[in-house]
Amino acid sequence: MGYIRPLQDYMEFLSKGKLMLLRSRSTGGYVFYPRVAEPRTGATDLEWVEASGRGAIYACTIVRQRPPTPHYNVVLVDLAEGPRMMSTVVEMENEDIRIGMPVQAAIIERDGVPLVVFKPANT
Repeated sequence: MGYIRPLQDYMEFLSKGKLMLLRSRSTGGYVFYPRVAEPRTGATDLEWVEASGRGAIYACTIVRQRPPTPHYNVVLVDLAEGPRMMSTVVEMENEDIRIGMPVQAAIIERDGVPLVVFKPANT
């Protein structure tokens, strides 16, 4: 897979059940959202590496819907590797989500598209 299509490559990895991040060979810096260069340094020597999926909640908001549509959460997760990503926490009540809470990534499919969600980590 080439780096000319980083988003397509990322989605292909997700469809195979793998959460992958780009990492610069020269700086060791991790990159998320998939790009062609590391944002801080401009390094273009990026390679795909498998992420641990571990992280911690940095921020959370609950999006309230008009009934009967259920409310849902939107979180920012600081990944163990360093990048921060936006997602949602599943398998728990929205009101129980806490800043700093450890979480683990999971890949699900919604409307035929793979996406990353987070579950409470078993600590």
